[in-house]
Amino acid sequence: MNSNDSNFPAVNALAQAQLGDDLCRLFHGRGGLFSGYEHICLDWFNPVLLLTSFKELPESERQSMVADIEAVWQQCHGDKPFNLVFQYRNAGQTITDVVAGEVPEKHIVTENGAHFLVHLLRGQNHGIFLDMANGRKWVKAHAKDKKVLNLFAYTCAFSVVALQGEAAEVVNMDMSKGALAIGKQNHLLNDFASGARFLGHDIFRSWGKLTKLGPYDLIVADPPSNQKGSFVATKDYVRLLRRLPELLADNGEVLLCLNAPELGCDFLMKQVEETAESLTFVERIDNPPEFTDIDEQKSLKVLRYKL
Repeated sequence: MNSNDSNFPAVNALAQAQLGDDLCRLFHGRGGLFSGYEHICLDWFNPVLLLTSFKELPESERQSMVADIEAVWQQCHGDKPFNLVFQYRNAGQTITDVVAGEVPEKHIVTENGAHFLVHLLRGQNHGIFLDMANGRKWVKAHAKDKKVLNLFAYTCAFSVVALQGEAAEVVNMDMSKGALAIGKQNHLLNDFASGARFLGHDIFRSWGKLTKLGPYDLIVADPPSNQKGSFVATKDYVRLLRRLPELLADNGEVLLCLNAPELGCDFLMKQVEETAESLTFVERIDNPPEFTDIDEQKSLKVLRYKL
């Protein structure tokens, strides 16, 4: 496989892209639709391109990819500065390099009218998950006048869009106080100085606090799929589901999220059926088209349930 090939698909995607202010995935090799490129993704975090490889590349191949991307950039997007970050990820190892240009010291990106702080040079989690764009869009459209609980809140993107959708109040909970600190900054970036709470607690030790602040009209649960000391989906989702229904108001709704390629919708639906039978399945929210997967059971699952 050589990126000098005229059909190098990430380069073709970049050539065809209409790059605006909003962040987006340009090429999703992880979806398995491009044979030989399953390890490559290309994202736009305005004003920076992020090229990610999920396997180690020979230096010659990496340089070839970068040269091809730069050539297409100059040809198709030459009115913008060329800023490119390369990240290699494998088995918990992450190596990140600024290959061309620069990354803003305070890097703020936009999505659907909301602003978020991102950090491309710090580890694998950049501050916002691009494949969850439709989930955020759904919450914004359905949050009006609702009390929202945002579990595993991370940097609180769901909270920001809920308040944009005129939610009455949002309670954010995450055991990472650092992530919540960025979440608070995200709220201020979007002119929300009030309307949200930020609780830096372990969810499984905080049911009393959550119950006292409830009930909630909408709960979003977007846990990590396999994070030791925090949440492992195969054993912890059932613990979460046992308690969620009692936190809901009458006719309340839940978005249950799962991003584990090895676990399909059946895993989560069976756990709900066995553990939280008062919840009724409504729909699976589609992923953005740029995240199309050869096997949709391996992609992000966002399942909507109603009490």
